Amino acid sequence: MIRVPVLSPKGKPLMPAKASRVRRWLKAGKAKVVHNDLGIFQVQLTQPPSGEETQDIVAGIDPGKLFTGIAIQSAKTTLFLAHLKLVFKNVTKRMHQRAMMRRGRRGRRINRKLPFDQRSHRQHRFNNRRGNKIPPSIRANKQLALRVIQELWRVYPFQDVVVEVIKARGDKGFSPAMVGQYWQIEQLEQAGYTVHTQEGWHTSTLRQYLGLPKSKNKAEESPAAHAVDGICLAASQFMRYRQIKGRSGTFNGGITVTPCQFAVISRPPICRRQLHLMIKSKGGLRRNYGGTVTRHSGLRKGDYVKAEKAGIRWYGYVSGDTKTKVSVSDANWKRLGQFTAKKVQLLQRNTGLVSTVGLSNLTTLSGTV
Repeated sequence: MIRVPVLSPKGKPLMPAKASRVRRWLKAGKAKVVHNDLGIFQVQLTQPPSGEETQDIVAGIDPGKLFTGIAIQSAKTTLFLAHLKLVFKNVTKRMHQRAMMRRGRRGRRINRKLPFDQRSHRQHRFNNRRGNKIPPSIRANKQLALRVIQELWRVYPFQDVVVEVIKARGDKGFSPAMVGQYWQIEQLEQAGYTVHTQEGWHTSTLRQYLGLPKSKNKAEESPAAHAVDGICLAASQFMRYRQIKGRSGTFNGGITVTPCQFAVISRPPICRRQLHLMIKSKGGLRRNYGGTVTRHSGLRKGDYVKAEKAGIRWYGYVSGDTKTKVSVSDANWKRLGQFTAKKVQLLQRNTGLVSTVGLSNLTTLSGTV
């Protein structure tokens, strides 16, 4: 049975409760539904609880280049699964575009007819040749995973985090992926979590032992794509590998994989404010581009809103605007339509996250080992 996160009257995460018990609490007025930035359904008690004891809960992070899987697991229950859609490609594209615009501005500013020593070259303003520099695309990936873990910590009472690590092969002296994972582990430790590491082969062995499915399509928005590895990472704290003399080893201990809330989380693809467009408009002018401000008071790009048209209500995110209308898009940033600004109601301010919460596949992700 699905467990629902529970908060104390002071906001402290307690042990999640069964959905049937939560329904009784809500009906009796002992709890109320509260909001969080991930869109997870959770309740907060209105009366002091009888106790605040919790079981051991572990978070597992399966990092990737384009997608990341996260799981919150206890020995008896799977509490939450997440599939993160990372911004690696988008950030790489925008950094390349920024460099092109910067080169264009320098080319227009410098008079190349003058001798080189008389040209107006700008002097460097700081020393940017520092060690352990993380590429912006990898930093953005790690920051999204860190943000989600911090939000989950406000919902579930866990302190241990297991991260899958990689090792660069060959004679390369520098690996951006390894630098990024070390930076992520350092940030988690500074935030106060107890971080454990595990290599990929151990995750694969544990997944096969648990009999959990693994999808070959890494872009598939399902628990079997990446979140299942997060379960195996978290399970490593409840199961230990033991080598049998003269035979292959086995695992001591066990976990129970149960249905739970499953979320697909991404960043809203909003372009940051730029000086101007790359291509000139008519008359040689360049209009402003990007940013979150709209021409309608109270609405910004990325806000979750309710819009109405022809008697039909639509729920989505503000993605653009015109002089009289507001564009509303779904979680995949496909436009649902353009609505009159007066018929668009703000429900939630932009949190920097777009989350679609459903239920994990009940037929493929359930069992006890």
